[in-house]
Amino acid sequence: MSGGGMESMTRPTPPDMGGGDRVMNSQHGGDRCGYDFHMPLHYPRYTRAEYEVMPEWKLDCLLTQYGLPINGDVNQKRKFAMGAFLWTY
Repeated sequence: MSGGGMESMTRPTPPDMGGGDRVMNSQHGGDRCGYDFHMPLHYPRYTRAEYEVMPEWKLDCLLTQYGLPINGDVNQKRKFAMGAFLWTY
């Protein structure tokens, strides 16, 4: 410490841990679907009807956001998502 003041003791985040400049994933139009796992702050609020018509790419993104497996066909993914996120399945 110099001058008796407090100095910051934080270190920059390494690029492999979320820091630095990164290129957005353009496969899904620039969104970060499946780019790095960060637990979302909010629980998904889709209805059963919305899950039943949700396209496969959106199911993949939703499951990936929560660190869940995306194995199987679209019907298996829908069933898994409804079981994981709906209170009254």
